[in-house]
Amino acid sequence: MRIERLELRLLRLRLVHFFETSFGRAYDRTFVLVRLDGDGASGYGECVADQTPFYSPETTETSWHILSRFIAPLVLGVDFAHPRDVFPALHAIRGHNMAKAGLEMAAWDLYARQQGQPLWKLLGGNGQPIAAGVSIGIQDSLDQLAAKVEKELAAGYRRIKIKVKPGWDLAAVETVRSRFGAIPLMVDANAAYRLEDAPHLKRLDAFDLMMIEQPLDDDDIRDHAKLQAQLKTSICLDESIKSLPLAEEAIETRACRIINIKPGRIGGFRESIRLHDLCAASGLPVWHGGMLESGIGRAHNIHLSTLPNFRLPGDVAASRRYYVPDLIEPPIDVRPDGTIAVPDGPGIGVTIVPERVDAATERRLELDPASFR
Repeated sequence: MRIERLELRLLRLRLVHFFETSFGRAYDRTFVLVRLDGDGASGYGECVADQTPFYSPETTETSWHILSRFIAPLVLGVDFAHPRDVFPALHAIRGHNMAKAGLEMAAWDLYARQQGQPLWKLLGGNGQPIAAGVSIGIQDSLDQLAAKVEKELAAGYRRIKIKVKPGWDLAAVETVRSRFGAIPLMVDANAAYRLEDAPHLKRLDAFDLMMIEQPLDDDDIRDHAKLQAQLKTSICLDESIKSLPLAEEAIETRACRIINIKPGRIGGFRESIRLHDLCAASGLPVWHGGMLESGIGRAHNIHLSTLPNFRLPGDVAASRRYYVPDLIEPPIDVRPDGTIAVPDGPGIGVTIVPERVDAATERRLELDPASFR
């Protein structure tokens, strides 16, 4: 696989409905779209870094800078035997996993299209439909939250996740439990709490939650281990798992019982597969998180979610929950049984609509090997 051309686009898409976490409220999504060309084919990757450095130190601007100035010259004109070789080729660049993942995942898509195979097959998945969960942001009222949950359950989602933060946690969970009974339910704190909040968080044990996701700091393992020892509810780590060594530490210290896999957080598909295999060998289930991706990134997530240790429904929801129209056809949809079909065409298996990409584009850059001579 030879990467002959790289195109970066800065895109902005308006959300169908605002999405609020402990970081704040968002009304749109800005991201970098990566396109790689080689041997008559094109592959696409979506860099999940946001405009703000709240989930991660990376932003759309840092990703653009790293991709265009440092990653591009390391991959353009280079022959790779397999896309799994791309991430090691970027080892000299410290960090910047989201920028690396945007390009690395585009390389997997490119290679799969060149081979005429669906991405899931190259990743080692099974191509079977995946169970769909949904993430519901912080709302303006408990009644609004209940209405959102009711709508998503009616749409067939198999698991409900609600965002929480201090002041929006116990009452929100109690509202959902009292109105909807024993549905599969979890909460996500996005690092909004501290270890001294343990007595408060222990009160969540009464609600039989699947898990509480990332309650403490994004760079913490030790305090999560102390907190997990006090909770009946399983802790799931997200932001804290930025690498395989950190995952190994979390498992060894029993800081969590579940891990959320996001390729952008750890550098792409190669590292996601290694993390998946580590968790499987350790007996920890995994599930696929979401970053408000467009249909391009969402399609990537679906293919990865077919690996066998993705035993819990992930945050891979229908396109129309977020963007209308999306950047792809056909749109990703949830079937009445609460599953999502895996696209079976080459690569990510969906068609990118150029006119929609053009309409959302705020900036564009093309690079080839001659750009760095």
